[in-house]
Amino acid sequence: MDRVLFGDNQFFGVNHSSDEKSRAQTMKFQKDEAILKVLDTAIDEGINTFMCTTHDRIANICEVIRTNDKYNGFQIFPCMPYAHKYANAVTELGYLGTIKQFVPGNIFNTFAKGGLAFVKKDFSSLAELMIDAELKMFKGIKTPVIWVQNVITDLLLGLGMTEFLVTFYRHVKEKHQAEPGFITMNLPLLLDTLEKAGIENPTVCASINKIGFRMSGGKEKYEEVIAQKRCKLVAMQVLAAGALPPAEALEYVCSLDGVESILFGASSRANIHQTKTLIDTYSRV
Repeated sequence: MDRVLFGDNQFFGVNHSSDEKSRAQTMKFQKDEAILKVLDTAIDEGINTFMCTTHDRIANICEVIRTNDKYNGFQIFPCMPYAHKYANAVTELGYLGTIKQFVPGNIFNTFAKGGLAFVKKDFSSLAELMIDAELKMFKGIKTPVIWVQNVITDLLLGLGMTEFLVTFYRHVKEKHQAEPGFITMNLPLLLDTLEKAGIENPTVCASINKIGFRMSGGKEKYEEVIAQKRCKLVAMQVLAAGALPPAEALEYVCSLDGVESILFGASSRANIHQTKTLIDTYSRV
């Protein structure tokens, strides 16, 4: 993985510190051209990996990337599922209606015959179909790492449903020839769970910052686990939702031997340049 990864929270109004900023970002990026302009800025700064959700609008961005030579060498790390998409569909269509909308029709008929009982019984097969459906928008684009979102990872961890994490890992490797990645807010528990399931040295993205923001188990436990180098680790939420100054935040994360990559999102050329420069500087220390 590249040292620096560019995220998409800012494009869809995700801001953990301010609802006002979220609304402003949502308005700013109403048009796809605004998103592409920021991606072009990131590329100008030497960032060549875009880590993004499977939001419906990303399909439009993928079409531009797929058909424009200037994005040769650019890669995307998809993160699935985009939970709001499915939550809204369940509200409007019900569980079976949601499955019918997102799973190919002929295959859906197999599940529909058995109703919800059959769906629950063969959830792993359904999960594989949903993964395939989510990835269709990225066809023809380099996607060397495919992530499962923390809302799913941590829910399955809490329920003890490890077999579905294994299903994701196996299917992404075998069917899509990519590295499976797990996003989590509980790095210590995830690593213990995956190792018990036979998954060694996984690719993981976790909140890592100087004040322990969204680090279940605490900063000290994280530092202990990171030093053990039991995974290929991406640090996210390094600024702790704006609670830390960029220089202080990035100096800390870059000092951790065991953090392979750093994920950040920004919407202005100045902030993208500053963050990339700081990471480069502290990574050389």
